[in-house]
Amino acid sequence: MSIASYSKFDTYKNFILSLPSPLEEESILSQQFLLEKDEKRKLEIYYAPFEHINEKAKIVIAGITPGLHQMKVSYQTVMDFKDKEATDEEILHQVKKNSSFEGTMRKNLITMLDELQLHTYLGISSTSDLFTTASNLVQTTSIITYPVFYNRKNYSGSTPNLLKTEILKRHVIENFAKELEKLNQALIIPLGVNVEKALAYLAENNYMNADGVLNGFPHPSGGNGHRHRQYAENKEEMKQKIKKYFK
Repeated sequence: MSIASYSKFDTYKNFILSLPSPLEEESILSQQFLLEKDEKRKLEIYYAPFEHINEKAKIVIAGITPGLHQMKVSYQTVMDFKDKEATDEEILHQVKKNSSFEGTMRKNLITMLDELQLHTYLGISSTSDLFTTASNLVQTTSIITYPVFYNRKNYSGSTPNLLKTEILKRHVIENFAKELEKLNQALIIPLGVNVEKALAYLAENNYMNADGVLNGFPHPSGGNGHRHRQYAENKEEMKQKIKKYFK
């Protein structure tokens, strides 16, 4: 992918590199990194360096939006490259590897994907490899590229309603839908019902093809109390969809 596509990173890279260490929440949730806000709906969208697109990915794993923890990890990853020789593309690729669904969420995600036998179709030993040695096979992303906060807390995708909130819907169309255009019909794994609804909206409005979407996959957050039941109910259907996709 061309560096020209990283125009926002061009703008914010030096700001990130000049932040004091260790990183403090108030340093990154500051006016300096605020992209947009909707005071009426108590929404704020901040910059974080999540622009890397792996155009050769076979799998797309899509969440709602990066949270504060992922945002911190992404900034720290950029700061770790200070005084090192690296291209913007290399830095942004490393950001995705380090930050995407980092923590308990990643562990739960890997467990569920391995139970679906996804790794066997990809020729790897476990889907954990997607975050290390096999990162060339995956595009980890969010339907809202940049971190969104509702009432200063991580936005969950439900309050306010994503598809009924103009500022959020615009980000989905202007960023995520254009990201999908660069991918070669990869299998899309939406994490949770709110991502599914957004993908259905994009498909209905001809922004994407719904055939390659693995519906029924629960959000892997430890706070999702319905995760196990939803996964069990949809497991066999998802296994068949994956088998059919890779035929």
